[in-house]
Amino acid sequence: QVQLAESGGGLVQAGGSLRLSCAASARTFSSANMAWFRQAPGKEREFVATISRSAGRTYYADSVKGRFTISRDNAKNTVYLQMNSLKPEDTAVYYCAADLLDYRLKSSPRDFGSWGQGTQVTVSS
Repeated sequence: QVQLAESGGGLVQAGGSLRLSCAASARTFSSANMAWFRQAPGKEREFVATISRSAGRTYYADSVKGRFTISRDNAKNTVYLQMNSLKPEDTAVYYCAADLLDYRLKSSPRDFGSWGQGTQVTVSS
């Protein structure tokens, strides 16, 4: 497993930007596909974006495509989520997750074995 710690959340006005970071503790980070999920109050955890081990492939939820960008720096054991043009409906706790078992990109929470504790993002209208 990989220990993960998110940071960078906060309160921002609609139309603003935030950059989330997720630092991993293990040297196996470069072997893991990484992803961001989010969970709003009363809703299920939903997929946001994922990136392959080498950062050669990415995949986004339709709701964030064109606004959010996932990236990673394997030398720093860190994955990022740049969020632009934020909307109130982006308000949620954002979690990063790691999949060490499969090279294929996944979008279901059950496919990820390691999770961070989450960081709150609140977008005011």
